[in-house]
Amino acid sequence: MTSRKFAMILLSLAIVGPAAAQSDPVPLPYWASISVDEARMRKGPSPDVPVIWEYRRKDLPVKVVARFETWRKIEDPDGTQGWMAARLLSRTRTAIVTGDIRPLREDASLSAAVAYRAEPGVVGRITDCKDGWCLFDVKGRKGWIQTDHIWGD
Repeated sequence: MTSRKFAMILLSLAIVGPAAAQSDPVPLPYWASISVDEARMRKGPSPDVPVIWEYRRKDLPVKVVARFETWRKIEDPDGTQGWMAARLLSRTRTAIVTGDIRPLREDASLSAAVAYRAEPGVVGRITDCKDGWCLFDVKGRKGWIQTDHIWGD
């Protein structure tokens, strides 16, 4: 191998290696949310493969379980998995209420007063989590909810 070829290989590794690592350094799996009003989940990481599902719910939490180039394999709250373009996702932390109607409390304690109640399927933003509780914001109405009452923490 000539020194020129060797230098070109080293240069290409220097350019490709760090750039790929910086594009999405977060370890898998990680939480994300849908950042647009309409997003399509596909069977594979390409716009040429069939659509499995079309989401029309901005901020819906998803779990990213794999990466391929500019695509992310996600799992939705129902457990459905498929591929979505990374540009349709955000690292904004959101969650969805599961089970029954759940209390949002004024403090992270079962003895705290109930500020609001949230029905199953309500999506909100999470700004803080501690000791099995998350501060849950639904369009400005905030309260602490137990982490086992939401999916997306």
